Amino acid sequence: MEDARDTVHACGCRVCGSGADTSLVELHQAINRVMGELREKDRRRLAGLLAGDIGRGGIQRLAEITGLSRGTIRRGAREIAVATAGSGRRMRRQGGGRKRLEKKRPEF
Repeated sequence: MEDARDTVHACGCRVCGSGADTSLVELHQAINRVMGELREKDRRRLAGLLAGDIGRGGIQRLAEITGLSRGTIRRGAREIAVATAGSGRRMRRQGGGRKRLEKKRPEF
């Protein structure tokens, strides 16, 4: 049985179809090779990051290049934005985690 990571998506954009701009074709192939090695969460976030770098129309372009859905790429971009905005915040709520079995210093 073939693992999903063993296959590399073939870019569906017009440039790759015509083969006119070889540097762009090589870039798209490299993006798809890297995407094939990543876990789902990382793939989504990388696509969101690259789409944001492209700017207007970036989500649609990355959807054509990678084969990921626009909603998935949009979700990855949102995850990147939230992670960047909340980088100084706590991972857990105050008081979260396992409770102590005993106090560190005895009370008198």
